[in-house]
Amino acid sequence: MKKEKLKKLYNKITELTKEPYITGVGNVDAEILLVGEAPGAKEIELGKPFVGQAGKILDGFLDILEIQREDLFITNVVKTRPFRINEKTGKKNNRPPTQNEIDAFFNILYEEINIICPKIIIPLGNTPLRCIMNDNTLTIGNAHGKLSKKDNFLIFPLYHPAATIHNQNLKGTYLVDLDKLKRVISSI
Repeated sequence: MKKEKLKKLYNKITELTKEPYITGVGNVDAEILLVGEAPGAKEIELGKPFVGQAGKILDGFLDILEIQREDLFITNVVKTRPFRINEKTGKKNNRPPTQNEIDAFFNILYEEINIICPKIIIPLGNTPLRCIMNDNTLTIGNAHGKLSKKDNFLIFPLYHPAATIHNQNLKGTYLVDLDKLKRVISSI
């Protein structure tokens, strides 16, 4: 039943964009839903979320949590790759999604959440945090590692795994947050 609902939902994406897109993947009965910002080049190429460099870091964090990808449902706020053309190389570079891109996929994300109906949602970074909490004033720097509630869902924000690539100082913070998350997960 959930798979059919998701299939119908994902068919709506073709009405929103002609760009290649990535849908959520994983266990439709998952208690844990991970929400990223948007797919990058590798994700679009392979057709799955979190398979690039950030995906490798995410796999390491899942090992720490003793969770398998098969036990989760993983999706993104924006389903297409936000990019800009590098003027020097002519290649596509990732960029943060615009508010219009976020707004275009907002309802898709909310329908995904209601279909999966997880016990806990883990927004990875500012964009998913703000979208899920419906509050553009929130920052991951202030909210990470703190359990809250939105509607009937527990929310436990984490920095995006790619943040640890760009800022090595976040690795320790991430490990502390993962330890807290592990305790939260074991209690649900």
